[in-house]
Amino acid sequence: MTDQIEFDEFEQLRRNMVAVQLRRRGIHDERVLAAMEHVPRHEFVAREFWSRAYADDPVPIGEGQTVSQPYIVASMLQALEIARDHRVLEIGTGTGYQAALLAELAHQVFTIERHASLTETARHILSRLGYRNVSVISGDGTQGWTATAPYDRIIVAAAAPRVPRSLFGQLVEGGRMILPVGSTEIQDLLLVQKAEGQPLASRLEGCRFVPLIGAEGFAG
Repeated sequence: MTDQIEFDEFEQLRRNMVAVQLRRRGIHDERVLAAMEHVPRHEFVAREFWSRAYADDPVPIGEGQTVSQPYIVASMLQALEIARDHRVLEIGTGTGYQAALLAELAHQVFTIERHASLTETARHILSRLGYRNVSVISGDGTQGWTATAPYDRIIVAAAAPRVPRSLFGQLVEGGRMILPVGSTEIQDLLLVQKAEGQPLASRLEGCRFVPLIGAEGFAG
């Protein structure tokens, strides 16, 4: 009975999150909204943070990382315009929440995490929840993953000092990449499109993410 009560409460909290935090703030992509309402965000954070799982805030997940604020996740996914047949590369798996959302939207998802402990956690949670179209990789996300490149869409969940060349190179012609770019303290969320082999970038909004560590990011 307790599990059913929790399930019902979380389901209601997700509906409220979508209605108040997302729709009212301009998120209109119905596929993104449906995915946000379906994926149980609380499953990707420690039980001690379940009371904060559907709040309008990032939630800590260990290793100095967080699950991003629901609105910013939805905004990034909406800007990518993900189709059902797309192959998507995600940089910064964390515990797998955004990867689960991507799995709801795309054909195949490849996601890279540099922290081994988070990699294993994400694999466990995503498997337990039944996501079979996600491959979780441990490594330096700034250099992407050439083994399965190119990708229709790339999403980066940490702030880079500039657009990593390796990632842009693994994007298909006409593809889209979204990432925060700036200092370790404050960034701009950029949408980068590949047009005739060149980057065409537009600023979406200001943001603040943890730094992207790696060969083409910030030093660790």
